[in-house]
Amino acid sequence: MALRLYIRLETLIVLGWALTFFLLAVVAGYLGFFGLAGIAASFAKVLFLIFLVLLVFSFVARALRGKSGVT
Repeated sequence: MALRLYIRLETLIVLGWALTFFLLAVVAGYLGFFGLAGIAASFAKVLFLIFLVLLVFSFVARALRGKSGVT
């Protein structure tokens, strides 16, 4: 029972992130269609760098805790 609840919770979290990125893509598309592609590109570069730093931080934190990449 607990495993099913955990899987459902993980699914909801992933769906939340998917919705977030979908909305971000819609906003970027909107900016691009109306001649504001430069702003959208700058925004995308900043987000890319932020997520890249978070990814590296996640890898380092996971390595320090001694967990492998495979669950």
